[in-house]
Amino acid sequence: MATTTHYRDPQSLQVNRRIPLFRPFGWLADAGRDLLAHPLASMAYGVLVAVLGALVLAYQRHPLFIASAVLGFLLIGPVFTAGLCELSRRRSRGELVNFDTSLRVLVRCRQPLLRLSLILLVVAAAWFAISLGVLYWMHGSIAPPLESTVWGDVWRQLTPPQLAVYGTSALVLSVLAFLLTVISVPTIIDREASAVSAMRSSAAAVRQQPLVMLVWALLVCALVIVGFATWLLGLVVIFPLLGHATWRVYEEFGRQDR
Repeated sequence: MATTTHYRDPQSLQVNRRIPLFRPFGWLADAGRDLLAHPLASMAYGVLVAVLGALVLAYQRHPLFIASAVLGFLLIGPVFTAGLCELSRRRSRGELVNFDTSLRVLVRCRQPLLRLSLILLVVAAAWFAISLGVLYWMHGSIAPPLESTVWGDVWRQLTPPQLAVYGTSALVLSVLAFLLTVISVPTIIDREASAVSAMRSSAAAVRQQPLVMLVWALLVCALVIVGFATWLLGLVVIFPLLGHATWRVYEEFGRQDR
């Protein structure tokens, strides 16, 4: 099991060169080669995410169910991402790569990965609670009645204040999640860092290269939208692609000082 030793201060992850603005497209290309090198192992994670997403979102007409789905994904997302990063890490070292070997990282780094998931869960739950509290204070209700959304279109039933609060909450939560996790999972599995140290590394990476990271964030958002627009089928490929790309982003920042 991984220790919580801080192998390096997050501030040591310095990039001493200018990263090209469109370098994120290169990360995706490298991730695509990782996926093609072991497609079955990679897409197994994509299938798991798509199936779990379909189960959670089977009743997707009420905002509170959608919020629950987001919280659930923040809990399991780092675990699945760790397996994909492990596939890329082992491939870069010329080691044996398959689905079974990728699962070993979940045992080796169980404690910091679990703590990362729990921290994200707490942050998201707290933000949702604050947002819903503000909405109730402003509007007297947080969403349409549950029974009215079974067959109806919930988005047409939401009032402008409800739409504004839900939209703002989603945007803020997305920014926070990106800031704290852009390279946190590979930092944990490669450096045996604690969850807090890994999140600091992620924040440092975004601070060092804000424009490049903005391009990367927009790419991630676009791909996730495609995944949901295809009724989650696209996530079978898109999720493992983004998982492998997470390792490539980390390589850009975290491995050059090793």
